[in-house]
Amino acid sequence: MSVVIDVHQVSKHFGKAKAVDNVSFQVESGKIFGLLGPNGAGKTTTLRMINHIINPDSGYIHIDGKPVSPISQQRIGYLPEERGLYKKMKVFDQLMYLSQLKGLTSSEAKNAIEFWLERFDATSWKKKEIAELSKGMSQKIQFIATVAHDPDIYVFDEPFSGLDPINSEMLKDVILEEKAKGKTILFSTHRMEQVEQICDDICLFSKGNAVLKGDLREIKKSFGTNTVLLEFIGNPQFLDELKNVRINNRSNNFAEIRLLENTKAQTILSTAMRQVEIIRFECVQPSLQDIFISTVNEHDPKSA
Repeated sequence: MSVVIDVHQVSKHFGKAKAVDNVSFQVESGKIFGLLGPNGAGKTTTLRMINHIINPDSGYIHIDGKPVSPISQQRIGYLPEERGLYKKMKVFDQLMYLSQLKGLTSSEAKNAIEFWLERFDATSWKKKEIAELSKGMSQKIQFIATVAHDPDIYVFDEPFSGLDPINSEMLKDVILEEKAKGKTILFSTHRMEQVEQICDDICLFSKGNAVLKGDLREIKKSFGTNTVLLEFIGNPQFLDELKNVRINNRSNNFAEIRLLENTKAQTILSTAMRQVEIIRFECVQPSLQDIFISTVNEHDPKSA
């Protein structure tokens, strides 16, 4: 596949603070690429540079081999983290205005808006003011404003923020539909479960650095089956006695256990069998959340 977005050795400072430090990654045509990382890691700054809102201090960003510019902006549908709708405007008027700013004729804008309002079960909102909408409803309208002009490239900053599980699932389905049409999609998020479900490639940021990147499935595979899923009946106190492990997720009858320092899964099983009734014992690849935490802590031990 061809490279659509090429971020090469990009750095950005704000005063003495280094927001992005010599970051490189590539987003291929027709793929979904996830930027992950803690707050303040540099994700939003990177997305703004890709959108030619701010310029890097060094390095370069190309879209289809050409430097980012006002021309490349027109090819991108950008959903910013700070939503920017006019509170007193009615939904339909707002979407018509923003769509025509992106170059659609009145007729084209109307047809696109009608399609997307129906897709999001939002047709009845047309005459509502933005101020009347809930956060989740406003998020849908902002998303429609982002995609109505049918851009080649989507750049979403925390697209699932403010959405309940049902609407998150709807948005996930829409993103997958757009991928099926050949769109190239780049987004940042903290929602690990969404990333695991839809991303082809990822880049993990920590303190302005790209600390892990590549094909999501290959990254997970490289960590091996070093995680134990344990479901049981009995007192969970034995989990506190385990050595050289990290408990990633835990409840009264379940634990997700990361094996450290060559600890054997059989050791965990033997300990558990002596104290509880085993319902499920499975060795699996680590979850993306576990990889995320492990990698960030490795590069920044203070966050452990």
